[in-house]
Amino acid sequence: MKVLELKIPPPIVALLLAAAIYYAAPVFPALPLNDDWRLILAGLFAGVGFSCDLAGLYSFRKAHTTINPLAPKKSSVLVTRGIYRFTRNPMYLGLAFLLLAWSCYWASSAVLIDLPLFIVYITLFQIKPEERVLLEKFPDQFPAYCQKVRRWI
Repeated sequence: MKVLELKIPPPIVALLLAAAIYYAAPVFPALPLNDDWRLILAGLFAGVGFSCDLAGLYSFRKAHTTINPLAPKKSSVLVTRGIYRFTRNPMYLGLAFLLLAWSCYWASSAVLIDLPLFIVYITLFQIKPEERVLLEKFPDQFPAYCQKVRRWI
């Protein structure tokens, strides 16, 4: 399955699954959320998602390293500060929260399939290949960082 590694940008994967949530909403059973809770949770999860994404982007920009998820070999530095003290993949975590927000907005139980699918796909075809590259580029720093900070949360 290496053919899928580092091929589809994670935001595109998230958008495809968001479309699936939208189109599945009328077919799947609705989440038991009234309109107030649906909107509150959607807003809360979207806020967390955007915050994670922006904090990750800011940390990469501040470190002057690539943000291109398809080209981890272009990484010039191992970013371990800012939000990267709490999660090794804040931008992917942010996308997962945005999918959760989208599902809450539509009250779609499709999230029970789509969110685990996103996490598994991103872990197998994006994160693990990135980790192999980072281990190669930063053989002393990366293992120590992995011991301190979890992959997702």
